Amino acid sequence: QFIHISALGVENAKDSKYALSKFDGEKIVKKNFENTTILKPSIVYSQDDNFSTRFLSLLSLFPAFPIFENPKFSPIHCKDLAEIIVGLVDKNVGSEIIECVGPQTIYFKEILQILSKSINKKRLFIPVPNQLAKIFAKASEFLPTPLITLDQLRLLKYDNITTGKYKTHNDFGLKADLKFENEIKKYSYM
Repeated sequence: QFIHISALGVENAKDSKYALSKFDGEKIVKKNFENTTILKPSIVYSQDDNFSTRFLSLLSLFPAFPIFENPKFSPIHCKDLAEIIVGLVDKNVGSEIIECVGPQTIYFKEILQILSKSINKKRLFIPVPNQLAKIFAKASEFLPTPLITLDQLRLLKYDNITTGKYKTHNDFGLKADLKFENEIKKYSYM
């Protein structure tokens, strides 16, 4: 029994190096391990993750924040994902592709609003046209820690929710019920 963690929707984002590397990883694992289960989670978050922590830092600095794209996500807490993995091992699940999502589907802008609220900051969110977003991302790549890369911008064109192509953790009686807003409130960022 081999469990590989990939990412949700990577087979659709053919213009992203990140997505292609994840999808290539899936193919290599399936080719080399007979009893492989591939987990495809949406955005995984926790108190010290690279996703929410990064945006919280940026939101604490800037009174206005650009919205390049506004895809839908079903963020899953790392505790829920870990419990799904344990449940799959206990049930001896193999040779499956399973999408793992949190209990709610929310737009990227809503995620940023929830994060802003958690640090008691009101922020103005400004939609940025695609061409301007590309210029911004290209310029940002020259920074030691880019605000956004072209590859990340490409990923934001795609929703990160269940596709209906594969089973979900719910099909195995495994739950992910920690809501993004409720969990973010528990973290003391400021």
